Amino acid sequence: MMKPNQQERYRQFAAQMPDLPLFLQPWYLDAVCEGGTWDAALVEKNGTTVAALPYFLKQKWGWKYVSMPPFCKQMGPFLAPEFRDTDQEMRLYEALIEALPAGLMAFEQNFHFGVQNWLPFYWHGFRQTTMYSYVLSLEPSEAELLQQVHKNYRQKIRSAGQALQVRHNLPLRELHRLVGLSFSRQGLNPPVSYAFLEKLYLALQAHQSVQLFFAIDQQDAVHSAAMLVWDRQTAYYLMSGDDPALRQSGSGVLLKWQAIVYAKTVLNLPLFDFEGSMIRGVEQGRRDFGAKQKPYFRIGKEKGIWRVVKGLRALGGI
Repeated sequence: MMKPNQQERYRQFAAQMPDLPLFLQPWYLDAVCEGGTWDAALVEKNGTTVAALPYFLKQKWGWKYVSMPPFCKQMGPFLAPEFRDTDQEMRLYEALIEALPAGLMAFEQNFHFGVQNWLPFYWHGFRQTTMYSYVLSLEPSEAELLQQVHKNYRQKIRSAGQALQVRHNLPLRELHRLVGLSFSRQGLNPPVSYAFLEKLYLALQAHQSVQLFFAIDQQDAVHSAAMLVWDRQTAYYLMSGDDPALRQSGSGVLLKWQAIVYAKTVLNLPLFDFEGSMIRGVEQGRRDFGAKQKPYFRIGKEKGIWRVVKGLRALGGI
């Protein structure tokens, strides 16, 4: 059984981990874990937490399951630096699995890039799917980074840069509006409410981990908007949206480039993560910026009845 103060102990552990990824930060989980609760499986040694596996716990049909919160790209286990060799990984990952809540009907998480060993999860009946993100090294000079960009994108950056102005101080509602328009163009509902987006933005702002980007023309029409977030190692292109009527201006390409430049020259970070994608039409655009494919694990496990009920629901049977 999870101890009552488990979440607080994770907060203490996180505060001592300088390389903890953004999406594992307790304050980030506070902001995005809507529609459920988050907690953490922990392993201690001599009274000190040395390993943690935060998770987002939800309920459906009266059953408990673990899934990924919205706008939380990767989670997974995290170990204190002195315990990151293979022998200790094996032991600690197994202990973390044993510390997960009893009675889970399903578990699905994307593990962060630092997890390259999922063997203990395999031993416990979990399955693995390899996913990909696209990450750009910011070590080259700005000129070298631009040269890596596909020539068609370089032309769009130049032409859009002449016709549009990039600003940071427009209302957050503009980002939400444009994200909604982009999803509507694809026949999809907006991914989150404005209240959710505002809560996340304020949390990021309080931790000095966010910048907004807007591309506007001379008539003050907003063509595109984007949100860049970061931790101590990586800037993440978390979300973006375009006005379908104005997207031919190249504004979306311009904002990606401006975000890359910002991450390099203002934040002085070594990496830029485009946040995916596995979608055929999207991943080409990531590679056209010179980003490299980087694999990570999706780990899952389901009880048989959960799969049956999900299948019936998908078919409209329940």
